[in-house]
Amino acid sequence: MSTENKVFIYDTTLRDGAQAEGVTFSPVAKIHVAKMLDSFGVDYIEGGYAASNPKDMAFFKDIKKEKLKHAKVAAFGSTRRANTPVEQDKGTLALLEADTEVCTIFGKTWLLHVTEVLKTTPEENLAMIEDTCRFLKENGKEVVYDAEHFFDGYKDSPEYALQSLEAATKGGADVLVLCDTNGGCLPHEVFEITALIREKFDVAVGIHTHNDSETAVANAMESVRAGAVQVQGVINGFGERCGNCNLISVAANVTMKTDKTCLADPEQLKNLKKLSLFVNEQAKLRNNKRAAFVGDSAFAHKAGMHVDGVRKVSHSFEHVPPESVGNSRRILISELSGASNVMEKLLEMGLDNIDRKSPEVREILQTMEKMEKSGYVYESADASFKMLIKKVLKEHKSFFELDGFRVIIEKRGKNEPCISEASLKLKVNGEKAFTVGEGDGPVDALNMALRRALHKFYPGIDGVYLADYRVSILDPEEATAAKTRVVIESSDGDSSWSTVGVSENIIEASWEALVDGVEYKLFLNEEKAD
Repeated sequence: MSTENKVFIYDTTLRDGAQAEGVTFSPVAKIHVAKMLDSFGVDYIEGGYAASNPKDMAFFKDIKKEKLKHAKVAAFGSTRRANTPVEQDKGTLALLEADTEVCTIFGKTWLLHVTEVLKTTPEENLAMIEDTCRFLKENGKEVVYDAEHFFDGYKDSPEYALQSLEAATKGGADVLVLCDTNGGCLPHEVFEITALIREKFDVAVGIHTHNDSETAVANAMESVRAGAVQVQGVINGFGERCGNCNLISVAANVTMKTDKTCLADPEQLKNLKKLSLFVNEQAKLRNNKRAAFVGDSAFAHKAGMHVDGVRKVSHSFEHVPPESVGNSRRILISELSGASNVMEKLLEMGLDNIDRKSPEVREILQTMEKMEKSGYVYESADASFKMLIKKVLKEHKSFFELDGFRVIIEKRGKNEPCISEASLKLKVNGEKAFTVGEGDGPVDALNMALRRALHKFYPGIDGVYLADYRVSILDPEEATAAKTRVVIESSDGDSSWSTVGVSENIIEASWEALVDGVEYKLFLNEEKAD
């Protein structure tokens, strides 16, 4: 690890990330994630704990069938057991069985763990570290030594913590990784201790941080500033307890805000959001809209003065260009909006011939204010706001007219599921359409009926589906007569859009949001056709 100004990215999403509450990767998902990480340009992919379970061992076998372009695969394990010859230790032998180019082992640094957890002597623990590193090196492995609880151990007994690193070095470890396993250190501590280790050891130093104090990324960056050349972490930062260091933020910060590099091809940074979304999908996690760099809100502007500033000098309110990390700017519409926000929406819609001081802009703002007093919120329903603009400008086109609908919910027995059925009457271009739809719930049934009714006339909506459905009670003191706001997110697989409906009746509010969502898609299809 001698490449000048290079920070090596060591990804442990498939091992440490998989220890997060609610996260489980299927065998297929693990291969998909590994291939995506390789394409992105990470240097190491830790595939799992070799001695832990058959699924991880199966991954090491399956990944050999894939031709990775850049990344090295690492198997994770521990030092040999106390008072056990290394060549007879099952965990160490499992690392060899994994047949990976790299083996990463963790060992104890903190005397508290040595005596109270391992129940062995300080001398035997040092022998365990040295023996395991040497054995793996003799078997041709690149050895990464994770000094578990290093910062806690160093603060408790600096002399012994240093002896543990010396043992790994004597055994031939290629990298000494300082682990803030409890996630309790602050950045200044990590910098000072990393700098000291860099001075004392002529071996590459790495950093592994957890986020229990909300400082994992800051700690990793401070360790890099002090000379660490490997950063271990997880895409999107999930992991045990509060999570691991977020490699999304590390990759962006190192590449764009230091004189160092960390990706095989820095141009891959433009795929940062794509990588984030892909990993969350494989882990079955919802995307964090407020995530730095890649969240939907990362470059979202709401206050009128901010929007005006962004329009004039974008970097005055954006620390990096959104497109540099595969993201995009969003202008939000709310009660805090001014003419600048509306103008941005008009420009998005190709309506660049309207002056910000025009009567049309004032009418849009007044209409929006009136609607928001009724319970509508447009910052989370961008498509509905664009439809509102169309209506104010007298450019709205109704693609169909509602004659009426009926929704039936039936439960035929105590242990039988509820059945939802919706019947719908529409007029499309003067022609009547009547359909019936069944669904998991009344809104799903209405959605199915609407799609069926419009299929004949607008087949372009066939690929549209409901991606999310959110309900808010606006005046709970009214109990069952309370006004309800429904926000629906629709998607066609390539893009998504949100719409809003408000009514005392939840079905009517849902219908309003459904109609806006469908009409918005039909408008988009017309624009593409033109």
